[in-house]
Amino acid sequence: MGDTLEFNDIYQQVKGSWNDGRLRFSKQNIVYKSSKTGRVDSIAASDLDFAQWRRVCLGHGIKLCSSTGHVYKYDGFKDTDFEKISEFFKVNYKVELTEKDMCVKGWNWGTAKFSGPLLSFDVNDNPAFEIPLSNVSQCATGKNEVTLEFHQTDETEVSLMEVRFYVPPSQSDERQDPVEAFAQNVLSKADVIQATGDAVCIFKELQCLTPRGRYDIRIYPTFLHLHGKTFDYKIPYTTVLRLFLLPHKDQRQMFFVISLDPPIKQGQTRYHFLILLFSKEEDISLTLNMSEEDVERKFEGKLSKNMSGSLYEMVSRVMKALVNRKITVPGNFQGFLWLLYPLERGFIYVHKPPVHLRFEEISCVNFARGTTTTRSFDFEIETKQGNQYTFSSIEREEYGKLFDFVNAKKLNIKNRGFKEGMKGKPNEYSDSDEDQHDAYLERMKAEGKIREEGNDSDDSDEESDESFNPGEEDDDIAEDASSQRTREWDAKAGEAKRQYDKAKKEYKESGGGASLSPKKEKKKAGKKEERKRKSGGGEKERERSGNDSFKSKEFIETSESSSESDHKSKSKRKKVQRSDITL
Repeated sequence: MGDTLEFNDIYQQVKGSWNDGRLRFSKQNIVYKSSKTGRVDSIAASDLDFAQWRRVCLGHGIKLCSSTGHVYKYDGFKDTDFEKISEFFKVNYKVELTEKDMCVKGWNWGTAKFSGPLLSFDVNDNPAFEIPLSNVSQCATGKNEVTLEFHQTDETEVSLMEVRFYVPPSQSDERQDPVEAFAQNVLSKADVIQATGDAVCIFKELQCLTPRGRYDIRIYPTFLHLHGKTFDYKIPYTTVLRLFLLPHKDQRQMFFVISLDPPIKQGQTRYHFLILLFSKEEDISLTLNMSEEDVERKFEGKLSKNMSGSLYEMVSRVMKALVNRKITVPGNFQGFLWLLYPLERGFIYVHKPPVHLRFEEISCVNFARGTTTTRSFDFEIETKQGNQYTFSSIEREEYGKLFDFVNAKKLNIKNRGFKEGMKGKPNEYSDSDEDQHDAYLERMKAEGKIREEGNDSDDSDEESDESFNPGEEDDDIAEDASSQRTREWDAKAGEAKRQYDKAKKEYKESGGGASLSPKKEKKKAGKKEERKRKSGGGEKERERSGNDSFKSKEFIETSESSSESDHKSKSKRKKVQRSDITL
């Protein structure tokens, strides 16, 4: 057996939401890291007091209890994992991994048991469900009834709002109300914020960017109270993930950022970050509302009863001691990207909206050309979840520094070859005239050249297609073919006419057709002559030009005469019409 056991896709329930992460068992400790928030739970091997293996909704789960009273539950194990985990616990932790069955009966009556931070509802000594009391936001009592309300999270579509317990009256001890006793057990471990006692210290009229306004901040031992003109917020220290102290670009102000999970709420708006803005020139003298002995015992030299210095230093120092979180400052990146700050393990942007991106959740980054001017560029970040963030209008002088930073952090850079070529000389992005070498322009030219080369084959296809599409000359060819076909049919018709005349002549010579009267014969001969004349004239004209629009001399004279007659008749009609109007 190795020194460690690691399991991926292990889930932890946080206020009704399942967060996946990675769990590692080692000889020294047990560490769980959430993939979503990056939060780390660590249990020292010497503090592990109890371990239980249970069948749960996501396969199998482990319930761990520490000697300090904390309970940790992780789900998503397979049935085959029990043997190796049990053996590992025996050898390294000297703790037996016991199996526990859950109650699957649909009963709604049982026994409520309080065990540290958990409320367990048991049926026949098997737990039906367990409620982490830290999820309880309010506890109300009534006649023989206790109502528990829960903190809500934005990560779940369906949330448990409240649970009501009926507590029957006790016959054994009449001096203590069982309802009140039940409520006190809940409130002793619940995350119910009650401003009892005096604040450790108070900061007046601090400028807050998110949520916007001026707030008095009262520091209590277990929570932070923001008091404004319109809204009040009570923020327990257990919801604070990280603290950031960031310099403003003007070098005269400082941002102090508090990352929260779950966020504070203002109507339908959620604030995952609390952002305070300070002036470096503002100083303060601070006195803690505690005795010197209590300050020394509680904070172990991190704070003193009387302190003085810059306001942002005092706020960050007090928050660091009470929240027990390290303060993150910008890393070794030399430069300013306006409101985007490269850190040792991620990026943070303030504000709006504030965004914190850890390197481990970044899929790739990209340097893109600015949309408004060539003196700036855009920096794009794409996460493994498919989200994309674009930070625009970063000064070109910062490109080389940012590229070196992300390259040193071994982040995946799109078009790395182009980016390294774009980096160029150190003075490439300094202010200059318009004739300075523009790497963005060179890239666009190169891409255009590639597109032109790719379209050469398309151009040849278009030329071949044109040979099959007749133009004006093809139309003339079509017309000539049509005229030729007309002449062929006219020739055939003339030949048929000659055959007919020959046959008719032979018929008459043999004595046929004698019964016709001279008058009719003359009339018929006149019609025949007229048809012959018309037919002969048409063939002659077609042979001369092949153009149907050509008019013979007789046709022109006839047309003109008809036009003249029409003109005369029209003039006559006009005169008559004028005459009628006059009358």
